[in-house]
Amino acid sequence: MRIAVSGHTPLVFITFLLLDCALTQQFKMKEASQKERLTSYFNEIAPHRDQWKSRHRSYHACIENQYSFIIPKGASVLEIGCGTGDLLNAVGPSHGVGVDFAGDMIAIAQKKFPHLTFICADALEYHPESQYDYIILSDLFCSLLDIQKTLGNLRHACTLRTKVIISNYNYLWEPIFKLAETTGLKQKQPLQNWLSYADIENILKLEGFDPFKMERRLLFPKQVPIIAPLFNKGLANLPLINHLDVYFLIVARLSKESNQEYSVSILVPARNERGNIENAILRTPSFGQSQQFIFVEGHSSDGTYEEIVRVQQKYKDRDIVAIRQTGKGKGNAVREGFERATGEVLMILDADLTMPPEDLPKFYEALAHNHGDFINGSRLVYPMEKQAMRFLNLLANKAFGLLFTFLLGQRLKDTLCGTKVLFKADYNRIVANRQYFGDFDPFGDFDLLFGASKLNLKIVEIPVRYRDREYGSTQISRFKHGWLLLKMCVFAAFKLKFR
Repeated sequence: MRIAVSGHTPLVFITFLLLDCALTQQFKMKEASQKERLTSYFNEIAPHRDQWKSRHRSYHACIENQYSFIIPKGASVLEIGCGTGDLLNAVGPSHGVGVDFAGDMIAIAQKKFPHLTFICADALEYHPESQYDYIILSDLFCSLLDIQKTLGNLRHACTLRTKVIISNYNYLWEPIFKLAETTGLKQKQPLQNWLSYADIENILKLEGFDPFKMERRLLFPKQVPIIAPLFNKGLANLPLINHLDVYFLIVARLSKESNQEYSVSILVPARNERGNIENAILRTPSFGQSQQFIFVEGHSSDGTYEEIVRVQQKYKDRDIVAIRQTGKGKGNAVREGFERATGEVLMILDADLTMPPEDLPKFYEALAHNHGDFINGSRLVYPMEKQAMRFLNLLANKAFGLLFTFLLGQRLKDTLCGTKVLFKADYNRIVANRQYFGDFDPFGDFDLLFGASKLNLKIVEIPVRYRDREYGSTQISRFKHGWLLLKMCVFAAFKLKFR
């Protein structure tokens, strides 16, 4: 079959080509004009920026407080859209770089904070040459011409450990802000992007980022005694009501998978667990570059320590460490054991073996392949053996899971599963920041979970089949320990949520 080709075809093709070039050029001119207007606007308001900030100090103080809570002092930080540099300075970086396309903003920032580095550049064209611990994008998405392109550029500044923190206005407040601009209560803004959390989440995923934590803040953006604290420290943090908050904050990380192998230290706290010691060695599969077993014996009366020493002598080809605990409680055992750990990855395996040691490779792979920063076991997915967990314990675990999901801003189903896995480098950071919560946890689970949340580690749960004990009996007192756990949750609520 032949297709007839008109003699006018080349002319039509050239006409369409010219039209396409003209439309492309028109689009580029329009984009350049819009960028020029934005640059001109931010340069114009630069001299008055601090004055407007002082008039709306409640909002800016809340933003600075939240970022300072998330970012530990001494981190390396990049801020895109830094304005006059106040937020970057507030987080106290050891190496801080601020980028903004408004030259007048940058000039003011350099004068105010000479110890920081400021660069005049367009976020759409800026390609970072260094990598950072944290990247700040505060109130930036509302002004960007291409959010996706900006995020794509930032991948070069990220390691697998970098956290990207985004704060953005709640679009429900758009009519209120427009009214405030009309009445002169708020600085007038050019035409803005108004994005929901779902919009930002979608763009992040398109550019290879994994948003894993979201918080909402600030319900009453004016400094009024009694009323403002009541709304902002109390009501603003309650479920449902917090959907009306002024802004939300997202923490994201690269979703790139890693194939690196790591050495592993497996900590086994053991008190009156003589019959389970050898099985902990025999039933643990081989994984990682190398394995170290650390048994911490806690004042047993059944010869547990002697059994640990016997196993240590019997399996001399295995790296087995035997420690007699100097303090009391599982939390103390975890700390004393991790002090002796030499592995890059730290694991906790309860000596009762109700969490099967055969499942430990799943935890290792989730961490090593960068699916999460803190891997927690969940016993509440698969059906349990009849005596594995009593009914009241099961109810308490489910209740604590809901409470922790609210407190940590990440989904958590089983807070009390003893198996927890994290990098030693992150554990050392938890130790360095432990004074924020204090020495309040005799179990060790909450100390690690709260510490991981404070550092914004992504928490991932691995479903496990919870088994009956084969030796010994439970050492948990349901009511005594349940009351203690509830008190710790209330304590953490004021440290993490109602600050």
